[in-house]
Amino acid sequence: MTTPTIWTRGRSSALPTGEKSESLPGSARSPFVYAALVAFSWLYYYRPEDFIPGLSHIPMAKITGLLGLFALIVGMASSTNKMPRAVKFLWLLVVQLFLCVPFAIWKGGAFNAVTEKFSKTVVVAMLISMAVVTVKELRKLLWIQVSAVNLVVFFSILLRHTHDGRLEGIQKSILENPNDLAINIAISFPLGLAFLLRAQGFKKVIWAVGLAFMAVGIVLTYSRSGLLAFILSLAVCVWEYGIKGKRKYIVWTTAILLVGGLGIALSSSHYRARVESILAGNIEGSGDKGSLDARKALLKKSIIVAVTHPLFGVGPGCFVLVDKGWVVAHNTYTELAAEAGLPAIILFLLAIGAALKNVTFVKGSAKYQEDPEVRLFTQALWAGLVAYIMAACFASTEYNLYPYFLIGYTCAMVRIVGPTRADKSRLVKDSKRKRAAYDRFTRPQPTWAG
Repeated sequence: MTTPTIWTRGRSSALPTGEKSESLPGSARSPFVYAALVAFSWLYYYRPEDFIPGLSHIPMAKITGLLGLFALIVGMASSTNKMPRAVKFLWLLVVQLFLCVPFAIWKGGAFNAVTEKFSKTVVVAMLISMAVVTVKELRKLLWIQVSAVNLVVFFSILLRHTHDGRLEGIQKSILENPNDLAINIAISFPLGLAFLLRAQGFKKVIWAVGLAFMAVGIVLTYSRSGLLAFILSLAVCVWEYGIKGKRKYIVWTTAILLVGGLGIALSSSHYRARVESILAGNIEGSGDKGSLDARKALLKKSIIVAVTHPLFGVGPGCFVLVDKGWVVAHNTYTELAAEAGLPAIILFLLAIGAALKNVTFVKGSAKYQEDPEVRLFTQALWAGLVAYIMAACFASTEYNLYPYFLIGYTCAMVRIVGPTRADKSRLVKDSKRKRAAYDRFTRPQPTWAG
């Protein structure tokens, strides 16, 4: 039986006679867009300019930004997909930040913070949501992230790259500072565990060694915020992979390693004092140096600034000028509110909330139940998001890209598992409309007796 065809203005379109297609309109995208996204991600996480002589003289950050912007323009021109809600919130946040610039206490610095820092965040989130259409493509991006963090931790430990006794990353930017390095370990550890669970043979051993170094790295950074985020991330992994996933060996292995690792770590009086200082503050041997008290003061100040400047704040990137101490608030939420007003923090929280809803949507999809790889990476992204939400309470991360990579990953995962309810409804309506048109075209015309 042939498929019926509707002829419209010289063109034909075949109507399916069986089940309707689940493919979404505009799901195709230019191969250049994904290739540019991979290059963008690799340059951001691996930072070759830190290791290859001569590249440090090339403005790699600007090149990366222009590459991402060009890819976004090409992607928007070739895509008809609906913009994810999380990305919409980020675009609104960019608009809010630009509105804050004229009211900033340092207008030039505020403008640079928006154009050179934050604008890249919405670019990367939207690029991921547009360019990634298969699990294989998402896996490549996740591999770039977790392998970069893993390698930096591995060589930083081997080379004993420390400052004041704390482990630092051998590269610059996001993985150099001990606290930033620890936060990225906490976010990336679940992804590494997902790769371990799907690996076979010798690859499984490599991932196991890498994860062990990441766990040791958390301890060696002496980062309290990183430790809290890592523990929360690990708890989600045990629940998702071990208990819900019915992998009892993960539960027992984690319990044994956690007890043994903490026992060894806490046997050091210095590390024990460091952990105790999370609540007790500057106790002897903790190396706190008044950090906890200073952060409490900064937290209070950022809240006061946010309340007294509720609409536009003091300007993006300008909180460091409030007391002329060039010190950040060490809290993403209160600092963003202080710098860009309450609308900014509301939009930021809405974007994070939309990412969490994306994970919930994917967990309720048929593909999540049927595809083990989709399940593994969705659980990893859930753990990474939870870790970030915790870590953001103790670090100023709003202008870094890695939180927005997570948001973009969740948007891509929604696209991968299939159409949303609204998309399905639209497909059904389109199918009914075409069927009705076909019926009208093929309906027998009455014959009039002459």
